[in-house]
Amino acid sequence: MVNKQGLWFLTLTSLALVLSVYYITMPNELLLTNNSNYVNKESNDKTNEVSKDGVDIKESELITSMRVELEEERMLLIDELQEKLSDKTLTVDEKNKVYEDLRAISEISTMEETLEKKIKDEFSLNSFVKISDDIVDVVINSKTHDNTLAVNIMKSLQEEFQDKMYISVSFKE
Repeated sequence: MVNKQGLWFLTLTSLALVLSVYYITMPNELLLTNNSNYVNKESNDKTNEVSKDGVDIKESELITSMRVELEEERMLLIDELQEKLSDKTLTVDEKNKVYEDLRAISEISTMEETLEKKIKDEFSLNSFVKISDDIVDVVINSKTHDNTLAVNIMKSLQEEFQDKMYISVSFKE
């Protein structure tokens, strides 16, 4: 039989769990008091950035959509791997392999962000970088298709890798 103290503990724990799930799944905009100013400021920050040379850099919708698509793919893969990690039927070696896969995904994401920052710092260009196996795909947000710029970007990015990587650069608007 459940006593009063146990019943109160169960009630408060359930309430805390429900509220935490509610706040985690809630959109961030609802938590802000001045929602319209936040949304306007956020969209201005993403679309109009000023480089160190004073040139306006606008991020294209194509690059943004490519980032979102890659992030969704990775999140699905991470969820799959985390389910495997919590599976009690897997051996320790199998769980170690899954953990290494999760760590590799994290390292690849970090490297992609580093390469995008390097392109932005060195060439003042917005870019999207995707690394898969030994292939690095770079999409540059630019109207002009400059071969020497592409070669310079490839050389600059190759310095970041110890092994030879196949680097492709494409220009899209």
